[in-house]
Amino acid sequence: MTKDTEVMRAALNGETARIAWSELQTLFARGLVVQVDASLDLLDVAVKMALDDKIAIASWMENKQVGKVSDDTAQAWFERNPELWSVVIAPWVLVQEKTY
Repeated sequence: MTKDTEVMRAALNGETARIAWSELQTLFARGLVVQVDASLDLLDVAVKMALDDKIAIASWMENKQVGKVSDDTAQAWFERNPELWSVVIAPWVLVQEKTY
């Protein structure tokens, strides 16, 4: 990791927040919410997206680890209204459900 990506990662870490799914429904309807699988580090994905790393993003998408929130997932989250970890990489909002 270069110094620039370390600085970017630190800045993005400061911008992560927990958010309820109910607060993201309008953005979901506009197709702007991206789900990050719990097997990945949310900040790693955010940095790669900010850097427009097409290869990493394509690989994650192909493996169904990163992608727009599906209608089925949105419905399940609507019913449970979980708190999700989130970070904005404009125009996208990356979200991740963590189970502890």
